Amino acid sequence: MTGFTRSSPSIDVVLPLLNEAAILRSLTSKLKETLSALTQDWRILFVNDGSTDGSSELLDHLAREDSRLYAIHLSRNFGHTAAVRAGLDYASKDVVVLMDSDGQDDPDAISALVRNWRQGYDVVYAIRFARKESLWKRSLFYAFYRVLAWVSSIAIPRDAGNYSLMDRRVVEQLRLLPESDRYLPGLRTWVGFRQTSVQVERLPRHDVYPRVRLKGLISLAKTAFFSFSRVPLHFFYLLACASALVSLFSISFSLYHKIFTGLAIPGWASVTSVSAFFGAINSLGIAILGEYVARIYDQVRGRPSYIIARHSHHATTEDEDETRNQQHHTLVEELVGLETSIQSMIASDLSMMRTSPS
Repeated sequence: MTGFTRSSPSIDVVLPLLNEAAILRSLTSKLKETLSALTQDWRILFVNDGSTDGSSELLDHLAREDSRLYAIHLSRNFGHTAAVRAGLDYASKDVVVLMDSDGQDDPDAISALVRNWRQGYDVVYAIRFARKESLWKRSLFYAFYRVLAWVSSIAIPRDAGNYSLMDRRVVEQLRLLPESDRYLPGLRTWVGFRQTSVQVERLPRHDVYPRVRLKGLISLAKTAFFSFSRVPLHFFYLLACASALVSLFSISFSLYHKIFTGLAIPGWASVTSVSAFFGAINSLGIAILGEYVARIYDQVRGRPSYIIARHSHHATTEDEDETRNQQHHTLVEELVGLETSIQSMIASDLSMMRTSPS
């Protein structure tokens, strides 16, 4: 990364989106205002993750209006994580700002992110506060971040989501990481470099229909736990010790009555309950091992995280010239083909006339 100073960076803003047509114009306008106050060299990268509400057509229109807007349309809905990866793969500016497109990430906070970057930090991430979700959802987020921080092998910041600014070299390192199952806040911490945080209020959604459902949040939480912690596996050391103690107690109890009292152990309920308990423990262990094995399988299988259907961007003079040249070549080929067909028809007619009886 050469040819720039920290006082005048070029900025890419990556915005994954799914069915956000209602907010695209206002969000784009706000981002333009914020970015123009920071630098003259900026670009907004929209990643359309299979929208069906008219977002695709609106992105095409916005991109045609402004050369600083660029839309990447995925071939279907691959999920938020894949859309984030696609945006980072196409980012090329000095710094990359990653944020949600549902209105919950405040565009005004980009100024604070850039200010910290200018002070020498390579990663500046937003610590969310004052969330506007329901109580049960806020409780789940609160518990998730704290449990993850407790079990993780690295110090992943609490309450830090995707909203962040990353230096170009950090993004390059993230792009080199080969894993397909990705939890970006964890990977962002893992790559290192100088990192700091900024407190950013979590704004309300522009509508009441979150695009990532509870199932998707649970899947992301599992990815975070299984990618950055071995505690689920180590947990079975404790279960093994507990099992050994229970077994030792049962054997001792049986021997005591056999040797000293001569009483048989009455009933079978205790044996059945203990067997069922440890059967459940075994099933849990197999399930946890299955989670790790499934992730290994996905990684080895090597399918791409996303497939791009097309791009939308402002047509430059060179693009227009190339389009006209392609149209010209196509027209010439069609005319040549038509001329060949006519000549063949004339030759055929002449041949028939020569061979026909007078």
